[in-house]
Amino acid sequence: MTSSTSSPDQGQFGGRAYVLAILTLVYTFNHIDRQILLILIEPIKAELQISDGQVGILTGIAFAAVYATLGIPIAMWADRGNRRNILSLALATWSGMTALSGLAASYWHLLAARIGVGIGEAGGTPPATSMISDLYAPKERAFALGIYTAGIGLGILAGFIIGGYVYAYFGWRVAFFVAGLPGIMLALVLFLTVQEPKRGAVEEREDDGTASSVGETIRFILGQSSFLWMLLGCLLICVSANAFLAWTPSHLQRTYDVGPSDIAIPLGLLIGGLGSVGAILLGRLCDRLSIANLAWRPWIIALCAALALPFAWMFLQAETLVLAYAWNAVPSFIGLIYASIAYTASQELVGLRMRAFASAFMLFCLTLVGIGGGPTIVGLLSDVFGQAGDPAPLKTALQWMLILNALSVLALLMSARTYERDVARAAKMV
Repeated sequence: MTSSTSSPDQGQFGGRAYVLAILTLVYTFNHIDRQILLILIEPIKAELQISDGQVGILTGIAFAAVYATLGIPIAMWADRGNRRNILSLALATWSGMTALSGLAASYWHLLAARIGVGIGEAGGTPPATSMISDLYAPKERAFALGIYTAGIGLGILAGFIIGGYVYAYFGWRVAFFVAGLPGIMLALVLFLTVQEPKRGAVEEREDDGTASSVGETIRFILGQSSFLWMLLGCLLICVSANAFLAWTPSHLQRTYDVGPSDIAIPLGLLIGGLGSVGAILLGRLCDRLSIANLAWRPWIIALCAALALPFAWMFLQAETLVLAYAWNAVPSFIGLIYASIAYTASQELVGLRMRAFASAFMLFCLTLVGIGGGPTIVGLLSDVFGQAGDPAPLKTALQWMLILNALSVLALLMSARTYERDVARAAKMV
């Protein structure tokens, strides 16, 4: 499939703002389908008779291994083909597999369905971030990708509410159907109403239509030290963030003796709603500060990671549910900014037809180690601490994750040292 030559300002309906809105909605469905499982863990555990370790595998490495691995070849396809078509197909696939999750009769059936979700979602972020980078210039790109990243928060919000309230009235199986089926309709809307942007037009860069080989792209990325330090810093945050995301609903239900519907709206508004606002506002702030110095890209994430630490610790020590929500406000507000700036960096630090691959490479590492490792490690640690007699094994496991946030600050400060130099080097590449 070949790429269209439409202007960056054009789309069949409403120009680039419409395209960004549709891509953000697609990313929202990506996270509805991914996160709805989290609010339903406790009733699923009870019905299917599974352990925390099995849940960790289900929400972590089983999904992440497929998602991360397939992202690389799909990104290579996106750097050469029509990104809109790839994204439409991916959305229809992950939405259908989410609906099928509601038919699971055993742990293994549910595991297979979630692997199917991972296969579909592997084709989501690389083509979308590449399209956005062809619609928004560098001076506004972190803001645009912040809006796109808000889809994570909106998806968490909607997923928690759908999961909590549909479960309360109809059970967890119906919740998967309600979450999955609308995405198939959105895939059709995306295919029919969004055009493929012209690569590089917004930056007035020439695209000769050929992409670098995988080897050339990897060698270039490995020569960008700021990219590698940024990746390490975001990787450490991602492990901790996804551990908390996956296990916070269970932590609250076990600690304060509440059910899924009791925490669905407050937790959804905190992690999803407040997180979305934070991603957009901090993305705008990042763009403004980066006009003077592009090193503000990693500096912003480092500051947020350091700020989140004491609040996350106090969240785990809270004596009441209300206090837990209060302490979680700051980590929720700043919790998504690392992802939007990581996507921004993956587009700025490589050549035009390396962008989807760079995004997928970043996503591969964040997913396999972060999304795969965080929930899995905490689930296994919880089982170990529980067997050792710890009265709150899940809380103890989550506390250990905060060490990673502290280490991330050092890596991000190293990224800032060469960020501007590496952006200039990437600008010379096609």
